[in-house]
Amino acid sequence: MTNPFGRLLTAMVTPMHEDGSLDLDGAQRLADHLVRHGHDGILVNGTTGESATTTDEENVAVVRAVVEAVGDKVPVMAGVGTNDTAHSMAAAQAMVAAGATNALVVTPYYNKPPQAGIIEHVRAIAAAADVPVMLYDIPGRTGTALAPDTLLRLAEIPQVRAVKDAKADLYTSSKVMAQTDLLWFSGDDVLALPWLSIGAVGHVAVTGHVAGDQFAAMIQAVDAGELATARAIHRRLIPVMDAIMTITQGAIMAKAALKQLGIIESDFCRLPLLPATAEQHDILRRALDESNITA
Repeated sequence: MTNPFGRLLTAMVTPMHEDGSLDLDGAQRLADHLVRHGHDGILVNGTTGESATTTDEENVAVVRAVVEAVGDKVPVMAGVGTNDTAHSMAAAQAMVAAGATNALVVTPYYNKPPQAGIIEHVRAIAAAADVPVMLYDIPGRTGTALAPDTLLRLAEIPQVRAVKDAKADLYTSSKVMAQTDLLWFSGDDVLALPWLSIGAVGHVAVTGHVAGDQFAAMIQAVDAGELATARAIHRRLIPVMDAIMTITQGAIMAKAALKQLGIIESDFCRLPLLPATAEQHDILRRALDESNITA
C-alpha cells in the first residue's frame, strides 16, 4: 500500500496566546519548524492539540493555517474523531474542505460502543471524509481497544489505510499487520523503536516537537538495518522522552519544551490542563540538555 501520510508526523500542539485564544501565526511557525526538522507529515487537532477543548470553528482555522504554511510540502492530517458519529462526519467534511489531506479517527471514547458499532462509526466517517483514514487505537484514553477481528474488518473499508497504535501489544498487532496491508504507525514515543523493528512504517510523535531530526534518523537507521545506530538514538532520547511523556500530560510538557526553546511564545493550556510548573520546567530543562536537544 502506498503511504499518503508521511513517516514521521508529530501530533502538533495548538499554540495559544496567554488569554487562551488561538495563535494561528504561532501554529504556522511551528508547522514550518517541524517540516524543517525531519517531518514529512503533520497532524493537527489531535489529543496533543487539545482537541477536547477546541471548537469546531477553531479546528477548521488551525487546518487552514497549517495547510497555508506547509501544505505544499507535506500532507496535513486532521483529527476528526469524537464519540458522536454525526458530529465526527461533519467535522471531517469541514476539515477536508479546509485542506486536510488525511483524517485521524480515534476510537469513540466514554460511551464504550460494541465493536460492531465502532466499525459502522468508522465506515460513516470514512465515507464522509473520503480521504485516507488513519485509525487511532488508544484504549488507555478511550476505554475500548480495537479487537484484532475489528481491525481486519476495518481494513476492508477503502479509505482506511493505517493504524496509529498506542495499545502497546506488539505481538497481537504484528499478527494483524501480517494479515492486512494496513500501514502501522507507532503512537507511543517510548516504543517507536520496537514498533519500527517489527514492521511499522512510521511514528506519530509528541517528543517529535523537539526531536524530529532524531526520530527521522531512527527511521532511516531501521530502514538501513543499522539497529545499533537506532538503539543509540533511542537511548539518547530517553531523558527528554521521560520528561515530556511521564511527568504530566504530554501536551503540557510539549508546550513547555517548545517555549523553552523559543519555538512558541506561550505554553498556555486550556483547562482542565494547566501549564507546566516551575519544577516541571526545571526537570525539562535538564532533560533537554541531557538529550542534547536544541532549537
